[in-house]
Amino acid sequence: MDRGSLNWGELPLEVVLLFISGMSALIAGVLLIAALAAGMPYYGGGLAGLVLFFFALQTTLLGKTPFGDLPPSGALLAAGILMAAAGIVIAIIPSVPPLFSAWLLLIFLAAGGAVLLVQSLLSPSKIRLWRSLGGAVKPLVVWAPAVYLSSVAAGSAFYAVGGGPGWLLVPALLFQGAAVLNLGRILAGVYRVYPASGPEAPGRAPIPFGQGMLLMTGAFMVLLGLLLIPVSLGLLPFAPSAQLGLLMVIFAVQAAASGNTPLGPFPRSAATAFAGLAFGALGAVSCVIPGLLDGILVPLVGVLNIAGGLLTLAKTALAFKGVRGAPGPDGARLLRKLYGTQALLGILSVMFGSSMLFPGIIPALVTGVVLAANGGVLVWLMILLGRVEAMAAQAEAGAPPEGV
Repeated sequence: MDRGSLNWGELPLEVVLLFISGMSALIAGVLLIAALAAGMPYYGGGLAGLVLFFFALQTTLLGKTPFGDLPPSGALLAAGILMAAAGIVIAIIPSVPPLFSAWLLLIFLAAGGAVLLVQSLLSPSKIRLWRSLGGAVKPLVVWAPAVYLSSVAAGSAFYAVGGGPGWLLVPALLFQGAAVLNLGRILAGVYRVYPASGPEAPGRAPIPFGQGMLLMTGAFMVLLGLLLIPVSLGLLPFAPSAQLGLLMVIFAVQAAASGNTPLGPFPRSAATAFAGLAFGALGAVSCVIPGLLDGILVPLVGVLNIAGGLLTLAKTALAFKGVRGAPGPDGARLLRKLYGTQALLGILSVMFGSSMLFPGIIPALVTGVVLAANGGVLVWLMILLGRVEAMAAQAEAGAPPEGV
């Protein structure tokens, strides 16, 4: 990819997801070669869960399902959360039968890719439009079907090897990774020329990006916390490396798409985009090679959560002083709820980070409860932010704010 052809500080969300998922497929393919040739451990469940998690992100944040685009709806959000839940469970619970994940990927990757491929081939009007527009759009004539074909190949290969590692999966992953990366590069140019055509255009996305990431992260934390309870009691096996990998992917999407990091928001730039890609690469490796990066990611996640939690507490303490300036008693009450929720989130983040840095300081059972509570608070924060935005819109329009 030519750096000069991309505005790295303003990559559209769809392009960010394509870059991270394509890069992850390439990394998984290269590592699979090493694993098969040198006998390295390779966790097929981590890879399958990661793929499903990417599908969930696309569905929830963009309305792009494995079988095509759908209009925004509550059912679409629910489907995205269910896909995320399936990916999380498959990734972090090694006892999930590999054939189960193989069937899911056969459906979502192979069948979904086949449906999209047939749709593209049976839509001559769209092909003619792409050709007539020329320029940045014309390569879609080749590369959109190529990505769909790569999905068919990858899903079929996953199923053929039974959800585990196998040589048949190597070319499929490399093909898909290269095709998806190139499609992302092409779409970056298309959306730069035709910004209104992107899935993030007003009215197209199922949920605003910030709220969507809070929802996805909250769902991840709640499910992870609930699963850690039986894990801590010895009732379920656990894959901590895959857990770290999925968490790094969440960090990656937030950093690259919005400049938001565990330490707080930063202006979007090439630096935040590359930081996001680096997080994504670490996450992909951690998902598929158990234990390889634990010595790096455990302290990294711990420090980031502690530092981020402390910064959140400090910012919240300062923000409380501005509550009196809120428009009316309803506005003040809503802001108090918001800042109180952020303060609680900061405390829970510090607790989670401490449990990562100092194993045993918090009992594993309590850690599960902390994570589940953290996720619930994130979802509540999403709801409050939606109310704040609605209140701000009403104030701007001169309408009286609704009760909160």
